[in-house]
Amino acid sequence: MLAQRPAELPSSDRTMEVDCPSSVTDTEEGRAFLQTRLALFGFYVFVLAGGSWAAMAVASLISEANGGEPGPFSHTPFSLAGSLHLANALLGGALWIATRTGQRRGLALHALDVGVSLGLIMVWVATGIVIPNAMAGGFVALLALTTGLLARAIVVPSTATRTLCIGLVGGATLVGIALWRTSDHGAVPIGAICWTASAVTLATLASHTIFGLRREAQKARVLGQYTLESKISEGGMGVVWRARHALLRRPTAVKLLAPHRAGDQAIRRFEREVQLTARLTHPNTVAIYDYGRTRDGVFYYAMELLEGTDLEQLVAEHGPQPPGRVVHVLTQVCGALAEAHDLGLVHRDVKPANILLTPRKNENEVAKIVDFGLVKSIEIDPKESAVVSAINTITGTPLYMSPEAIQAPDSVDARSDLYSLGAVAWFLLVGRPPFEGGSVVEVCARHLHEKPLRPSAALGQAVANDLEDIVLSCLEKRRELRPVDARALRSKLEACSAAGQWTAERAADWWLTRAPNSAPSTHPSTTPQAIALDLARPPVTLDVRPTGRAKRQGLR
Repeated sequence: MLAQRPAELPSSDRTMEVDCPSSVTDTEEGRAFLQTRLALFGFYVFVLAGGSWAAMAVASLISEANGGEPGPFSHTPFSLAGSLHLANALLGGALWIATRTGQRRGLALHALDVGVSLGLIMVWVATGIVIPNAMAGGFVALLALTTGLLARAIVVPSTATRTLCIGLVGGATLVGIALWRTSDHGAVPIGAICWTASAVTLATLASHTIFGLRREAQKARVLGQYTLESKISEGGMGVVWRARHALLRRPTAVKLLAPHRAGDQAIRRFEREVQLTARLTHPNTVAIYDYGRTRDGVFYYAMELLEGTDLEQLVAEHGPQPPGRVVHVLTQVCGALAEAHDLGLVHRDVKPANILLTPRKNENEVAKIVDFGLVKSIEIDPKESAVVSAINTITGTPLYMSPEAIQAPDSVDARSDLYSLGAVAWFLLVGRPPFEGGSVVEVCARHLHEKPLRPSAALGQAVANDLEDIVLSCLEKRRELRPVDARALRSKLEACSAAGQWTAERAADWWLTRAPNSAPSTHPSTTPQAIALDLARPPVTLDVRPTGRAKRQGLR
């Protein structure tokens, strides 16, 4: 369990001693990138050299067929000059084949890079030797070396040192050939030296710049022992990344406080979210692994990475869910909420997007409640509460918000979460929220004054009466008419006729046959739908921020 220090943020300086990459393959991402770019470089060499060899060979055959004399630079496919073109193509093709599939170790990739690069250089230099005219041969060899070194530096990620060494080997060989082929140690050797030096310098600078930019990008994506790999989602309080722990190598989700929200109040709220969530140990609540702040002042925390789909995505892609599955999901969420409520925590944003389904081997699917960013502690110090959240401000998602959260947000308690859970249950059974409207005000008004339809009437087909009664009891306007707590609601759900219908076998079959059709959601928080209503001043001012799926549900 993490230490609770509400007044002071923990420091992560100890873990920030992780070095940024000094080699291309220091990280798995770098290794995979190098392999991809080597394959691309090999493919380009194969196509260009092979195409050149084929074109010149065809031209030579046509010339011979017409009885013409071969030109000074023409060649037959298997002449010495033609064979050198073919050798280029074969080297590029071999590199492409060796790296286009599978996973090659970093050492093997470096060996392929150096070996093929030096092999190409030797072929380019040999091309200059076999051309009878010394001036023309030197020009062709210089052109090939310059183009090849620059192409490699741009396409293949490499340190400047490696590019310099490869360039010096090729350049020294080329200058030596130029000195050997000319009796006049004047213009030609000096030109070869200047041109070769320029090519090697430019290639080295290109590698230094490109690799340096990649190192800076990688450095910016290292937080303590965590390396950020790809962005998963972005919400009101922060950005969530897929990450990997440097030593444990386990996949992790890391949430960072958005830079534009990095004021004192935002940091306090963000830290409070971590500390409150870290107190929860229920298996149906997302687990917190670590948290801290970097030397640059970026606050972050790491949590388990959940593979699966959230309930909003589930219904959007597969429609209303079977009553047995609804009961299976709700009972798990009730367990997580019961623990939170025992600790004096109210989630205040229970909605389909914040409940994730994830398959587990040899088990039924597991529901996880996530994103405690709007959580309220009913035991919190009033002075701290005034700092953490604005007075007379409603925070939540209007489609699933309880009446008291709209009228008196400071008075919400555990039964407000049960109302939201009832709205989620109605959504799962019917395929849409219980109350919709053309504006936030209309949705809120319907929550306050309109009685919800029975799910069977809205769906147009029968739903077990006892399950309907449970859902409608959660949607009572007066909180005292709702189930007394999450445990009582769970007991009712476990006793209803649909309980036990969603078996592990049915779940396994569903994930096997239908889940591949849906894009996996990998993080505990999708794009938020939040409103802030200022009730302190008439007239009521609405700050509406619906995003993502909220727009499809009429909140524009």
